[in-house]
Amino acid sequence: MSALRPNRVRGEVSPTMTSTGQDSTTTKQRRSRQNPQSPPLDSNIISKPGVKGAGLRSSPKLAEVKKKGRMKKLSQAPEQDLIVGLQGLDLNLEAKTLPGTGLVFDEQLNDFHCLWDDSFPEGPERLHAIKEQLIREGLLDRCVSFQARFAEKEELMLVHSLEYIDLMETTQDMSEGELRVLADTYDSVYLHPNSYTCACLASGSVLRLVDAVLGAEIRNGMAIIRPPGHHAQHSLMDGYCMFNHVAVAARYAQVKHRIQRVLIVDWDVHHGQGTQFTFDQDPSVLYFSIHRYEQGRFWPHLKASNWSTIGFGQGQGYTINVPWNQVGMRDADYIAAFLRVLLPVALEFQPQLVLVAAGFDALQGDPKGEMAATPAGFAQLTHLLMGLAGGRLILSLEGGYNLRSLAEGVSASLHTLLGDPCPMLESPGAPCASALSSLSCTLEALEPFWETLMRSDGTLEGDHAEGSSVEEEEEGPWPPQALPILMWPVLQARTGLVYDQRMMDHYNLWDNHHPEMPQRVSRIMCRLEELGLAGRCLILPARPATDAELLTCHSAEYVGRVRATEKMKTRELHRESSNFESIYICPSTFACAQLATGAACCLVEAVLAGEVLNGVAVVRPPGHHAEQDAACGFCFFNSVAVAARHAQAISGHALRVLIVDWDVHHGNGTQHIFEEDPSVLYISLHRYDHGTFFPMGDKGASSQVGRSAGTGFTVNVAWNGPRVGDSEYLAAWHRLVLPIAYEFNPELVLVSAGFDAAWRDPLGGCQLSPEGYAHLTHLLMGLAGGRIILILEGGYNLTSISDSMAACTRTLLGDPPPLLTLSRPPLSGALASITETIQVHRRYWRSLRATKVEDKEGPFSSTSATEEAIQAANPGSTERLTAPEGSDLDAGTGKATPAPSVQESTPAQTNPETVVAQLTKDQSPEAATGGATLDQTTSEAATPDQTTSEAATPDQTTSEAATPDQTTSEAATPDQTTSEAARPDQTTSEAATPDQTTSEAATPDQTTSEAASGGATLDQTTSQKPVGGAELIQTTEASRADNQTPPTSPVQGATPQISYSPPVGNLRTSELGNKAQEAPEPQAAEEERPLGETAGGQDIDDSVQAVGDTDQATFYAVTPLLWCPHLVAVCPIPEGGLDVTQPCQECGTLQENWACLSCYEVYCSRYVNAHMLQHHERSGHPLVLSYVDLSAWCYECQAYVHHQALLDVKNIAHQNKFGEDMPHSH
Repeated sequence: MSALRPNRVRGEVSPTMTSTGQDSTTTKQRRSRQNPQSPPLDSNIISKPGVKGAGLRSSPKLAEVKKKGRMKKLSQAPEQDLIVGLQGLDLNLEAKTLPGTGLVFDEQLNDFHCLWDDSFPEGPERLHAIKEQLIREGLLDRCVSFQARFAEKEELMLVHSLEYIDLMETTQDMSEGELRVLADTYDSVYLHPNSYTCACLASGSVLRLVDAVLGAEIRNGMAIIRPPGHHAQHSLMDGYCMFNHVAVAARYAQVKHRIQRVLIVDWDVHHGQGTQFTFDQDPSVLYFSIHRYEQGRFWPHLKASNWSTIGFGQGQGYTINVPWNQVGMRDADYIAAFLRVLLPVALEFQPQLVLVAAGFDALQGDPKGEMAATPAGFAQLTHLLMGLAGGRLILSLEGGYNLRSLAEGVSASLHTLLGDPCPMLESPGAPCASALSSLSCTLEALEPFWETLMRSDGTLEGDHAEGSSVEEEEEGPWPPQALPILMWPVLQARTGLVYDQRMMDHYNLWDNHHPEMPQRVSRIMCRLEELGLAGRCLILPARPATDAELLTCHSAEYVGRVRATEKMKTRELHRESSNFESIYICPSTFACAQLATGAACCLVEAVLAGEVLNGVAVVRPPGHHAEQDAACGFCFFNSVAVAARHAQAISGHALRVLIVDWDVHHGNGTQHIFEEDPSVLYISLHRYDHGTFFPMGDKGASSQVGRSAGTGFTVNVAWNGPRVGDSEYLAAWHRLVLPIAYEFNPELVLVSAGFDAAWRDPLGGCQLSPEGYAHLTHLLMGLAGGRIILILEGGYNLTSISDSMAACTRTLLGDPPPLLTLSRPPLSGALASITETIQVHRRYWRSLRATKVEDKEGPFSSTSATEEAIQAANPGSTERLTAPEGSDLDAGTGKATPAPSVQESTPAQTNPETVVAQLTKDQSPEAATGGATLDQTTSEAATPDQTTSEAATPDQTTSEAATPDQTTSEAATPDQTTSEAARPDQTTSEAATPDQTTSEAATPDQTTSEAASGGATLDQTTSQKPVGGAELIQTTEASRADNQTPPTSPVQGATPQISYSPPVGNLRTSELGNKAQEAPEPQAAEEERPLGETAGGQDIDDSVQAVGDTDQATFYAVTPLLWCPHLVAVCPIPEGGLDVTQPCQECGTLQENWACLSCYEVYCSRYVNAHMLQHHERSGHPLVLSYVDLSAWCYECQAYVHHQALLDVKNIAHQNKFGEDMPHSH
C-alpha cells in the first residue's frame, strides 16, 4: 500500500495508486457551537456596506461610521484567539494511515455441497468463480488477507439457541439419509457432514473482520464466505442458511467492542427475515432490507417483508423494508432507495459500524432474482455506504447464483472498498413507477419515527404537484441486457492540486480589510501542507488562460477592458471598479484572474487525460459571479464556466458536465452562460432571502430553470434565511441534487467550491461544518467515474475555509469522510425551499416524481401507510400463539415455490409463561384493525370478562375500573404525556397516549403481572397521527417465541447481559417505544415562546437551550453570536445619551421597548404592538437594544449578538437604568 507522498510535480514516476486512508476515529471534538467562550471571527475578516453578502439596506450614515474607525474597533481581537478557539475543527493532525481493505477467503469453505442434488444453486463453484475474477483483476494482492477462524459456541449463542447449535453440531456424524431427513424439515436447505464446520468458519470470518475494523487494523473489509446466513433464525435453518453471520457479528461488536449502534444493510434479492426477526425490538440495530417481494408471491412469502413492518416496541422505526413488486429493477431503483430512505435515516441513526448482507442475486442474469442491476450499480451502493460510520464497513457474502454476475459484483464492490472510483453507469435513468410507489409507502411508514424524513408542506416530498402536466413514460420489466465490461483506471496519482502564489498579487488598494483578501489562498495551502495533504497530491503548475479559452465564455470587448486595467493609474482603477458591482481592481487583477482561470483548465486537462482522478484548484479571484461582459461580486473571469467549455473542447464533443455551486451566493454568471445549454447541468444552493441577498433580484429563484433547449438544466435551491447547515445541505443532496445528477449521468463534475456557507463566515450566516463539506464531496465522487474538480470561489473566514478545503481534499484523496453528528433536523424553511425546487423540476426530471398507487396486498393505500405501519408494529396479534407438541425443531414451510398468496411459518414453541401473545411472523401485520384489540391471554391475572380473540372491539375495556366513558384524566398516571389530540374531555380510546393506563390501579412502576391484576397498560404506538382506537396489551420478557427473538441476554449463562442505551447522537428526543412523538406545531403562540427576540425573532434555534425547569417555569440559556456582519450599522451614541424610560415613539407604551442602534429611535416589541419590527421593515436598520435586559438583537442574523462594539451603548444604558457602570464591561 502506498504511504504519504512527498510533493512532486507532473511527470515524475510514482507507484500505481492504491487505497490509502486516515483514521477518522481520532477526530478531535469540535468546540461546541453553544460555547460562550468561543472567540470572535478572524480579525482580518469584516464586512462592509455595499459589499456582497453584507445583507444591509444601505444607510447614508454607514460610510461615515466606517471612516470614524468602526472597522478598527471590530478588528481588535487577536487572530491567535481565533486559532485557539477553533482548534476543535482540527482534521486529524495525528491521524495514522490505515492499511486498507481486509479480505477473508478460505478454501475450506468449499468443503460442503448437496449430496443428493448436483444442480442445487448454492455450491462450491460460487467461490471458485469469485476467486478467479479477483485474481484476474489483481485484487487479492491489494487486500490485507485474514485467515478464517471458527466462531465459538458462545459467540453463536449471541443470536442462536444452544439447543439449535448442538443439533447442528450433531450433523457432522449423520449419514446422508439422516441429513436429508433433517434438511427436509426446513425450508430450502441441504445438509452435509461439513456444513456445521463451514458455517462456523463463515461466521468466524465476519467476526475476524469486525475485530480488525474496530481495532483499527484495517479501514473496511469483505468476507467471501458460504453458506449464506441472513435467513437463519434463532432456532431455525432457512433458505440455505444455518447461522446468521451478520446478526452474530452485530451482537459481537456490541458485546466485545461496546459498539452502541449498528446498521445492517441487506441488498440480497431475498428478504433477510432471520436478521429482521433477531432485531425487530431492538433500537440499537437499524435493519434495512431491499428485496423482491411481489406482494408476497416471492420467497420467503412473508407479510413481515412488506414496507408496513417497521419493528415492535422500542424497535419501532428501526426495521426498514423496501419491497420490489416487479422484476427487472435497475441500478436507478436501488440508488433511489439508498438516497431517499437509507442514507437520511442512517445519518440520523449515527451507526458506529455498518454490516452488509451482500447478496448479488439482484444482478442481471441471476436465475433467482430476475433483476437488472449491474456490478457498477453495486459499486455505487458500496460507495454510498462508505460515507457512514467513519468508513467502518464490512460486506459479508450472501446469495448470488449466476457465476459471472456474482464474480463481477463481488469484484466491483471490492474495487470500491479499496478506494477505486465507481464506474459510470451505462444507462442510469430514473427509478421506475413501481420503485417510486414502494419508496413512497416506506417513507410514509417511517416518517413518524425519523426527524430527517420530515416534510415541509404535509405532502410526500416526491408527490406530484397538482396541475403539473408531466408525461409519464410506459414502464415495465426491463429486458435483460448483457453485463457491461467494467474498466478500472490505473492512476499514477489520485488528486491533483494547483496553486500559484502569484494569485496573491490581486488586492484592494483602498481597503486592507476587504474580505476577498490574498491570505485566503495562502492560508488554505498552509493548512494542506500542515496536514500532509499537499504532499499526497500531484502538484500541477498553473498557467494563464489563453484568450481563446476566455472567449468561450466572455466577450472580446470585456476581456480587452479587463486587460486594459493593467496600465491604469490608481484613480482610474477606482473609477473603473465603481462601474461594476462589488468589485475592486488593482494593476495585477487581470494577470491573477487569467491565472486562476488557467489553473482550472490545467486541472481539467489532467483529469480528462487520466493523469489524476480528481483535483483541487486553490485560486483567486473567484469567478462564478462574472458575466459574459461584466465583472461582479469580486469575480472577473468565470473560471468554472471556462473550465467546463475547455473540457468539452478537448474531449471533442458536448461532454456532459455537472456544475454544483455550493457557494453561499448564487452564481449568476455561471447560470447565464449555460442557461440555454442542455449539455451543462447547473445546480446552485445559495442564500436567496426572497431576492434580498447578493446578487439580489430573482436570478437565483427556484423558478429560474433555464431557457430554450436548456430548460430544466438550471436548478436553484434558494435558502430564505440564515443558519442553514449540514442537515439542510444533506437533505438537499439526498432529495434533489443526487437524484437529478444520477439521472443526468455527467462525464465530469465541477464544483464552485465557495466556503462562505461555512460556520462563522462573516458574509454567509450559515453553519456548514468541514465534516459536512467532506460528506457532500464524498457523495459527488460517485458520479462521472470519480472525475470531480473543486475550484475555490468564496469563503471569508480564514480558518473556516482552510479546514473546509482540507476536509474536501482529504476525501478526494480517498480517506473516509469523518464522523458527522447532526445536531438538529433540517429547518422547516429550508425543507420548504427544497420542496419548492422539487415541485418546479419534477416535470423535467423523472427521478423527482413519485407514484402512489393502491397497495395490491390489501384495501389500504399508501396514504394510510403510517397508520397501517403503526398497527403492524404493535406487538399484539389478533390470534394467540399455539405451541405444537413434541417438536424440538421449527417446522418449515417446504421448498421455495411461487405462491399465489402469502404464507408464513409459525413458531414451533411458545414460552408457557407468556402473558400476552405478540404479533408473530406467521400472522399478517395488516390483521390489526383500526380498533383496539384485547390481547390478553386467559391467565390468573386476567378477569373473566377479558377476551383472547379478535372479538374485542374498541369499546371493550380491560376492567370495570376503566370504562369507555372514563376520561384520560381519570386513568392517567404520572408518566402520561399530552398532545393536541388528547384533551381532558376525551375518552381513553379517543385520546390515550403511550404509557397511559386504562385503570387507576395500574401505575408506571408496576410489572406486567401487577398491571394485569389491576388493569392493562395502554401501549399505543408512537405517531404524529391519531390511530383509530387503542390497542390494549400486556407483555413480559418471555413474550417472544424462542425462534423469533432471543432473550435480552443473548448468551444464556455464558455472556453478561447486553445493556442497550438509547442511541447516542440520534436526533429524536424520546424512545419511540415509550414516548409519544409530538407533531410539530405550525407556530407557537407568541405568549408561549420564551425566547427569539421579542421584537420579531424567528423560532428558537440551536443557540437556545433549556437548562432547567421548576414547577413554575422553564429557564433557557442563550448563546449569542460573538460577531455579525451588521455591526457596522451601529452608529455613535447621541450626545444626549440614552433614556431607558423613554416610551414607544409610535404608541407611547412604556412596556418592553427597544432602541434602534442606527437611529436610536425607541419602539415597542412584537409582544406589545410590534412597532420596532415595523421600524426595521421600513428602515432596514438591523440591530436593536432591549431597554428591559440590555440584550442586542440582529434582525438580519435572527440572533442575539454580543460584541465589544456594543459595550459602549450597553454601558450607557446600564448607567441610565441602574446608576452605575456595567460589571465586567471590558
